[in-house]
Amino acid sequence: MTRDIRWPHGGGRPSVGAVIDVNAATAGFLAGLTLIVAIGAQNAYVLRQGLRREHVGAVVLVCALSDVVLITAGVAGIGVLVERAPTALVVVRWLGVAFLTVYGLMSLWRARHPEGLHAAATTRASRRGVVGRAAALTWLNPHVYLDTVLLLGGIAATHGSQGRWWFGTGACVASAVWFAGLGYGARRAQRLLSSARAWQVLEVLIGLTMLAIAVHLASG
Repeated sequence: MTRDIRWPHGGGRPSVGAVIDVNAATAGFLAGLTLIVAIGAQNAYVLRQGLRREHVGAVVLVCALSDVVLITAGVAGIGVLVERAPTALVVVRWLGVAFLTVYGLMSLWRARHPEGLHAAATTRASRRGVVGRAAALTWLNPHVYLDTVLLLGGIAATHGSQGRWWFGTGACVASAVWFAGLGYGARRAQRLLSSARAWQVLEVLIGLTMLAIAVHLASG
């Protein structure tokens, strides 16, 4: 269904004279949510920062804005260019393998030192460092380009010249809702992770998850 709600004039994007395509926006929201819900390296990091209450807003903003940029690029048709540049994806893939391996090993190392694992950590990482890691976990993951740029961009194209932008808008909203919920909702689990042992388990799971993704990327 489409609703006759109009917006100001503009190029190919939603404008006055263009109606809100509820079907396309809903499809985009559900498709975006489906792709990002699986716990991967990026989500694991957002969860960890949420539990530590450490620069959560900055991490959520970086992840959500990165998705907006990538989804918009896919909807605009940049996915075709990425698909035709396999060398670029190969470079990103191996950079991702290296980064995930190092970060995974760091998580396992932290798990061996439980005295330093607490949700309310006394030593806080710098905002720049936290934002840098969040950006790296996003942009050095080839699956991000395949999912948000190629896959979502391809699905968006099936909704027509106007509908694709509403599809992309729905996907962007899904990303913002998910990361905000994951980052700030993680605080509800703080009681469960109040002991060093619980943080050991979390760090081991995060470390193994990242190493598993690195292995998968390397073998792909």
